Amino acid sequence: MTTAILVAIAVMWLPVALFFLGYGEAKGTGAATGFVGLVTVLGAILQTAVFKDAFTGGLLFAHGILYLCVSYALLTGLEDMRSVGNVSLTVAIISSIYAVIFLTGTALVPRSLYLGIASAGYAVLTFEVWLNAYGKFSAKGLAWSLILWVVVGLWVPTFSLMTKGILPL
Repeated sequence: MTTAILVAIAVMWLPVALFFLGYGEAKGTGAATGFVGLVTVLGAILQTAVFKDAFTGGLLFAHGILYLCVSYALLTGLEDMRSVGNVSLTVAIISSIYAVIFLTGTALVPRSLYLGIASAGYAVLTFEVWLNAYGKFSAKGLAWSLILWVVVGLWVPTFSLMTKGILPL
């Protein structure tokens, strides 16, 4: 389930990155972001309720809600992005907690170097979104970070899991 959601998330991250680089327009990008946000939240519900994995579901919920907020901002032409930035800051903190848990492991969550690094990358991205919303980080810098993490944080683990059944590290 989660691997399919990661494929869908890439369908949002890359267009948003290209939008920030000057390719595309707000409403089409916002629509794609909204669809991915909805899929991510629905996937989080399934992951939690059907697959009994509230841990993964929690991370998906946080990101899905952020995607829906970004979608709203793009679709409505929201001028003051600080509210979206504040949601992103919350998601960055949540992703940081996940990174620590994955890197150290617990009785219920096995240690995973790759998922720890990926969660740290998600934390960096969402911190960058927060900084961008407050005018402290450029849209171009955020765009290139998104493009990098589409590959490292989404495609590498997804296709490794789907084709080999294992994470890269």
